Amino acid sequence: MVDLDLGWIRNQFPALSQQINGQPVIFFDGPGGTQVPSSVIDAIAEYLLKSNANAHGAFATSQRTDALITSARAAIADLLGCNSDEVVFGANMTTLTYTLSRAIARELQPGDEIIVTKLDHYANVSPWYALSERGVVIREVDINVEDCTLNMNHLQQQMNERTRLVAVGYASNAVGTINDVATVVKLAHAVGAMVFVDAVHYVAHAPIDVHMLECDFLTCSAYKFFGPHVGVLYAKREHLERLRPYKVQPAPEELPSRWETGTQNYEGLAGLVATINYLTQIGHQVLPGVKNRREALLAAMIAIKQYERDLCQKLVTGLLQIPSLTLYGITDPTRFDWRTPTVGIRLAGQPPHAIAKTLGEQGIFTWNGNFYALGLTKKLGVESSGGLLRIGLVHYNTIEEIQRLLKALSERV
Repeated sequence: MVDLDLGWIRNQFPALSQQINGQPVIFFDGPGGTQVPSSVIDAIAEYLLKSNANAHGAFATSQRTDALITSARAAIADLLGCNSDEVVFGANMTTLTYTLSRAIARELQPGDEIIVTKLDHYANVSPWYALSERGVVIREVDINVEDCTLNMNHLQQQMNERTRLVAVGYASNAVGTINDVATVVKLAHAVGAMVFVDAVHYVAHAPIDVHMLECDFLTCSAYKFFGPHVGVLYAKREHLERLRPYKVQPAPEELPSRWETGTQNYEGLAGLVATINYLTQIGHQVLPGVKNRREALLAAMIAIKQYERDLCQKLVTGLLQIPSLTLYGITDPTRFDWRTPTVGIRLAGQPPHAIAKTLGEQGIFTWNGNFYALGLTKKLGVESSGGLLRIGLVHYNTIEEIQRLLKALSERV
C-alpha cells in the first residue's frame, strides 16, 4: 500500500464521523459527489463573513473577490497543467458544456459531424445531440460489452473529413473505465477535429496534464474532487479567442471572463482554492522536496492513484467471490491502470435500488440507477430493470470499509 497518512486524511473530513442506525457511515458514493475537508467549509464561511461582494468594485470586499478569482484560476491551472487564462468557471460541467456547444455550433454547417460515445455521462452526449437541429450529424461510438471499454476500431471508422469534434469521457462514472484519451486526441487531430473531454470522474483519481494531452477542451466539477459545487472548463486559448460566446452585451470581452455568464459562485471559488490547498498538503507529505504547487499536486494524485489501485484490487477480488454477482468493467488486475476504483454490479434477482436501500440502512452509502450514463446501461441490457449498483471508492476510504461492504453483500446472497 502507498504510504498515505490515512489518519490525517480522514481527520480532515468531518462527515466521516457520522453514524446511521448506530453504524459508522461509509461513503462509497464519491462518483456522485465527494465529501469535503473542514478547511473547505471554513474557507467558504470565511469568504461570506469577510469578503462577500460582487467583482470589480472600488471597495475592499470587492477587491478581495477580484483577488480570489485570480487565485482560483491559478489553483485550477496548477491542477490541470494549463495557463490561468485558459480556465473558465461556471455553475457545473453540464451548463458549461451546453454553453460551449452553442458557441461551437456557430462554426458548423449542415452535414458536419460530431462523435459521441455510449460510455459517457449524457452531459457529454445531449449537448452535442442538440446540435442535430442545425443539421449536424451525430455519430456514436460503441463499447466492448465484455469489459465496458470503448471500441477504438469503431471510433476510427466513425472519423472522416467531415468530423468536427469528438466528445469523450476521460473515465466512466458508471463502471470506472479510463479511456485512452491521448490516442483519441491524436486520431481526431489527424482529421482536423477538436476533442472535448469530460474529466469529471477522472480528476479525483489521477494526475492530469491538459497541455501534454493536447485536448482542445476539458471539463470537471469541484464537488467530484473534494470541493464545492463549481464547474470548470479548460480550453485552448486559441479557441476561447476565436469562438464567440453567447453573453449579455455589457459583459467583458477579455479572456476568460467573456465565457462566464452572470455572477459567479465566489464562495464556491474560495472553497475550490482550499480544496487545491488540501491536495497540495498531501503532495508535500508524500514528496517533501517538491518545488511548487504543480509538483505537489502531481505527487498527491500519483500517490492517490496508487493507493486507490490497491483498494480497487481488494474490492474487485472480493466482489468476484460472491455467488450470483455480475461485475461490469475491467476485472483483470494487470489492467487496473485503465480503471478508477468505481465499479458497477448486479446481484441476480435483486433490484439495485433495493440493495442500495438496505446498505444505506446499515450506513453504507452507494448509488443505484444509470448515473446519466444511459447509453451504457441500455447497451448492457440493465436499464429497464433498474440499472446498476455503483460502488465508488476515493482516497479517504479504507480496506476495513471494503470488508464491511463485502460482508453485507454476501449476506444478501
